[in-house]
Amino acid sequence: MSELFGCPLRALRLSGHLLLAGGVLLVLGVSAAYGFEHLLSIPQQVLAHSCVILGPTLLKIGYVLRLLAQHNLHGEPCCAVA
Repeated sequence: MSELFGCPLRALRLSGHLLLAGGVLLVLGVSAAYGFEHLLSIPQQVLAHSCVILGPTLLKIGYVLRLLAQHNLHGEPCCAVA
């Protein structure tokens, strides 16, 4: 786990992926849960509403990770990526 968060560049890249995934989940969840609810079964509606919760959660985690990575990049020399 330390090799993932030990390098600020890797953490910055991971935060970008989390932000993208969170945004996609949020948009898909909102459009499915509130736009196509009449076409979905109950389990599909539960999944769509779960995406409405998980999307912003990933956005928040990705944003905080991005802030931490940028803070660590500010004063530290860059790590080597193999």
